[in-house]
Amino acid sequence: MFDIITVGSATIDIFVKVKKRDEEIKVDETSKDHHLDVAFHIGEKLLIDELYSYSGGGGTNSAVAFARLGFKTGWLGKLGNDHQRHGIEHELKREKVKILCKPANGNSGLSVILIGLKHDRTVLAYKGVNDQLEWKDAGKGLNTKCFYFSSLTGKSFKTLEKLALYAKKKGIMYAFNPSHYLACMGLNRLKKIVVGCNILVLNKEEAQELLKECMPIDQMMKKIQKEVGIVVITDGKNGAYAYDGEAAYYVKPKMKRIIESTGAGDAFASGFVAGIIKSRNIEFAMKLAQVEAESVLKAVGAKNFLVRWSEAVKQAKKIKVEKYMI
Repeated sequence: MFDIITVGSATIDIFVKVKKRDEEIKVDETSKDHHLDVAFHIGEKLLIDELYSYSGGGGTNSAVAFARLGFKTGWLGKLGNDHQRHGIEHELKREKVKILCKPANGNSGLSVILIGLKHDRTVLAYKGVNDQLEWKDAGKGLNTKCFYFSSLTGKSFKTLEKLALYAKKKGIMYAFNPSHYLACMGLNRLKKIVVGCNILVLNKEEAQELLKECMPIDQMMKKIQKEVGIVVITDGKNGAYAYDGEAAYYVKPKMKRIIESTGAGDAFASGFVAGIIKSRNIEFAMKLAQVEAESVLKAVGAKNFLVRWSEAVKQAKKIKVEKYMI
């Protein structure tokens, strides 16, 4: 039996950093924060300063996070029959993550990530066969204590709905970390997965899209928690919040220097779920989540600096969590 099975995408992430010339940087004066845009001239050939390639995707990012924290982990998703698949398989096997699905005809997922001027980035995402996960792909490999669902679309979204129903029928705990494009579908469209979910993790913008309303985070947590066990809402540099219907929790980031942010959300969500499974304590889960997220922010790549359990617990002791009532 697995401790946890993650269900979600797998990609090859190619990180590209190009030296920007002054004439290519434009400031949007209409935005509140004077947002910076970088413009490349059409038809121009640009030299790349830095290039990195790692595996990514919400399904495999979370799987590696759980595996490094000591969980017996399986990953359910789709890989193509192309050469990119071998790199993903190699990384997952090295991390002792069991792959639970056979390759499909087609191309694996691919993301080109343009590293920005600071710690921001622009992502060009190609889903490939990630959208083709079917119920039959799961086979008999669903023997687990917990599921972790990340974002999938197309046929794969329908499969997520069936897996959520399966988990509820079998009394299996499950967590859901939807992306912005799923949250935009709204609560009613996502109710088969959201309603009855043990842990729902979103960022502030995703929570607003889910509810189709803009309101303070505490109010959003109270409204969403009526449908789930624990709701977690992250708000970037402003911190993260959790609410279980009784008390709310808040953790403020301490990290000042951020190298690159891809995968930080996956790491936070995985850390929180791992903390709940291990301790059933939200305060500890928030600490572990923050440790995981900050580990990813230290370097390029969504998995490279994810920590092991002993180091995570050691670092978690240094983090303060505020508990309050709403």
